[in-house]
Amino acid sequence: MKSAQLPNDPQWKRASTLLDSNNTSADCALIGVPAHLSSISPTHADQTPDAIRNALARYSTYSTSDTLDLAANPIADLGNVESPDGVEGIARVHAALKDALRKHKLLIALGGDNSITYSVASGLWSDLSNIGLITFDAHHDLRDGHSNGSPVWELIQAGLPGKNIVQIGIADFANSAQYSTRAKENGITVIPRCDLRTRSISDVVKQALDIAGAGGREIYVDLDVDVCDRSVVPACPAAMPGGISADELRQGAFFLAADKRVRAIDITEIDASIDTDDQRTVRLAALLVLEAAAGLASR
Repeated sequence: MKSAQLPNDPQWKRASTLLDSNNTSADCALIGVPAHLSSISPTHADQTPDAIRNALARYSTYSTSDTLDLAANPIADLGNVESPDGVEGIARVHAALKDALRKHKLLIALGGDNSITYSVASGLWSDLSNIGLITFDAHHDLRDGHSNGSPVWELIQAGLPGKNIVQIGIADFANSAQYSTRAKENGITVIPRCDLRTRSISDVVKQALDIAGAGGREIYVDLDVDVCDRSVVPACPAAMPGGISADELRQGAFFLAADKRVRAIDITEIDASIDTDDQRTVRLAALLVLEAAAGLASR
């Protein structure tokens, strides 16, 4: 449902009004990267960036818990990258991201499938040897080739040291022994789903930031929404029963964006075409955008 169909209250500013396609210098910028053709499972994740933009109209600009109003913090909307799949598509992503980190403090990339983690990160940093990567994901994404199951391995092959990577939420029965071994052999820090049953998200994020951002390294964050329990993200084809809660992922987005070393966050693996009638998955993604923007504003 689009904002024009919703009630109008001048004292209840909608979050969709934060998006400004004419703003080129806002601290926070948003870009759609609707990649979907290399996904292991067929997906219409290309529909998701615009669906998330529309879902922002469901929310206000005010965070009660943080007594923070984002109304004075516009988000530069850089539009969508056209045809971002394949070698030529990756080149288009890189071209669209030129100077993004110079112009903005935080970039939020809306997928699209998880392959964008490779195209976006490699487009923001030509030298990956001194950045960190934090993923919220049920999967290692260490497969060979190029797909939504390979971006972490592609980044390692492109020069990102495994010791700079932290993976949060890795799930049982979602990965093979071979890829688990690959993670260990490359020095990746894995914080599995079971640890999150006894540890707070704030504690886990602090550990991840300390590792990925050691020495003041800039950090890229991948929020693969299929880390959540399948009941709250039915539009994530690979989500499993027993994942983390929507609230835990929202907290993670805020805490990560509040750290100045975090320069970019992607939100991936949602197929808007298969969401429920209440749009619960897409609406969660819109809230992740707002949590990230609020985290940035709290710095």
